[in-house]
Amino acid sequence: MPLKHPIAAGSVEIGGNELVLIAGPCVIEPDHQQTVELAARIRDIAAEANMPFVFKASYDKANRTSLKSYRGPGLDKGLALLQTIQQSLHIPVMSDIHTASEAAPAAEVLDILQIPAFLCRQTDLIQAAAATGKPINIKKGQFLAPGDMRHVVAKARSTGNEKVLVTERGVSLGYNNLVVDMRSLVLMRDFGCPIIFDATHSVQLPGGADGASGGERRFVAPLCRAAAAVGIDALFLEVYEDPDSAPCDGPNALSLDALPELISQVKKISQYTCNLKTD
Repeated sequence: MPLKHPIAAGSVEIGGNELVLIAGPCVIEPDHQQTVELAARIRDIAAEANMPFVFKASYDKANRTSLKSYRGPGLDKGLALLQTIQQSLHIPVMSDIHTASEAAPAAEVLDILQIPAFLCRQTDLIQAAAATGKPINIKKGQFLAPGDMRHVVAKARSTGNEKVLVTERGVSLGYNNLVVDMRSLVLMRDFGCPIIFDATHSVQLPGGADGASGGERRFVAPLCRAAAAVGIDALFLEVYEDPDSAPCDGPNALSLDALPELISQVKKISQYTCNLKTD
């Protein structure tokens, strides 16, 4: 099925002719001003590359490996900060929701509501998010084949909301390991949805660091380039100024200093791929 139509998220269009960058920290950091400053710096890097940008950060990471892991500021404080970033920096914002009751308040602020991979089969959650009328980004579960996401998309569209995005973020291969099957980017495009590739979660080692998730950051750039060559509509990256001191997902996150060169490479590959489609 060809793409039905591009999806507008605030001032950004996903699924059009331009590759979109979706980036930010895994979670809103304990120092909220640090998150605002990071959003501003990523925005400036994206603007320099002439790349549309959506800021992402979780207000609550409800699926941490350990009970002791940092989860974020929570719904109210988190949404307030994301709204500050949205309005002061003039950029769209995205965060994930974990319960159906979060959908309505989150939709008052967020430009995109995200369904976490672990929750992608939760019918009530998906339908509550879609019923808000906002664009929703559904991450493919690590346990699902690409074709199974067809049923997930159908749940969202059953509400009448056609603004559905689908994200690839790797599939489980044995214990504490993920791999990316690039065929999924082609297969899921048949649903008529814009396709996003989450490169940093794809190199995660779930639960592989004794109470936390590990990761293999060195594979982020090669996977980004490969996904762009296959064809994607947006690139999802978790970015920190210093990933090694990040409150969560640091081992699989990209350093801010590495971002300009990576998006320059990926954008060139994406443009070449797009030209092949139109030749």
